[in-house]
Amino acid sequence: MNATVASPAPPQRFSLPLFPVGIAVLGGAMLAGLMLGPARIGTDGLLAVLAHWLGAPLPSEYTRDAAVIGVIRAPRVLLAALVGAGLGAAGATMQGLFRNPLADPALIGVSSGAALAAVAAIVLAGPVFGAAAGTLGLWLLPIAAFAGGCGATLVMARLGRVGGAASVATLLLAGVAVNALAGAITGLLIFMADDRQVRDITFWTLGSLAGARWHHLPIVALLVGLPALLLCALARPLNALLLGEAEAYHLGVSVEALKRAAILLAAIAVAAGVAFTGLIGFVGLVVPHLVRLAFGTDHRIVLPGAALFGAALLVLADLAARSLAAPAELPVGVVTALIGAPFFLWLLRRSGGEQGA
Repeated sequence: MNATVASPAPPQRFSLPLFPVGIAVLGGAMLAGLMLGPARIGTDGLLAVLAHWLGAPLPSEYTRDAAVIGVIRAPRVLLAALVGAGLGAAGATMQGLFRNPLADPALIGVSSGAALAAVAAIVLAGPVFGAAAGTLGLWLLPIAAFAGGCGATLVMARLGRVGGAASVATLLLAGVAVNALAGAITGLLIFMADDRQVRDITFWTLGSLAGARWHHLPIVALLVGLPALLLCALARPLNALLLGEAEAYHLGVSVEALKRAAILLAAIAVAAGVAFTGLIGFVGLVVPHLVRLAFGTDHRIVLPGAALFGAALLVLADLAARSLAAPAELPVGVVTALIGAPFFLWLLRRSGGEQGA
């Protein structure tokens, strides 16, 4: 893939400044995530805690605020931002790669593969791993989910190659087959599970950021944040691909290398995010469309914009998940589905209306 290729840049619809708007939205969402919730924290408390992190003494009246922010909210907000950025960038990449506005990362089998491996870890950990399951502890589930997501994507990519090349249609069909098979095996494992395991499976598949810890963040930053940044580097080849594979090839783009890089990076980012949060849907579908509506279709804008607004959306969705039913907590996957499903239906009606016209 030639990085110096001059690819066509579709015009922007509006002249909104992406980075100032995106950074402001994400910054506001993160501040709201730190300050709001069942235990409200004022601006003075937040400033005192931030100053304490920089070395200033902490007044005794802000001890509770420091504990709430430092132990619970800060790692949760940062994890939500990283995972949301990965989902947004991966979704925008899949829509550009498949040239389909309804594409999302689930098409490449990563979510269903991660779910299958996670359910297998919950149901079979004791019989298969024995004493080693206790040694792996809380790391067993994220390791299994990450391996399952990446493995399912590799199977999909291998099945989608015909004669040394991978056509978009074949990849889509391979993804459908892998998703169906993984879903069937997952259902069989759930049938074998006991009541406690079914509750654990249900909790994981609905998505949650309640397990966020500081020691998770370096791993997530490496496996989600770095692939998301690398996906943004594919903007020019994806712009060329909008013209079609043959045209992109004549512009100097190695189309097969682009497909491999896009699918691999998206799979790693999504699998790592899912490993620590469970299944979270619609972020990779909704956010790229919102960015295109506001900023145009140039992937040099869409990819970083989807990462920024994906991060902001998941931070706000997590804030809603832990606030709306306090002291209980809603699964964040339910919140994103409540946001994303109506948008998806609107998109279908809008697309149908444009085709009819």
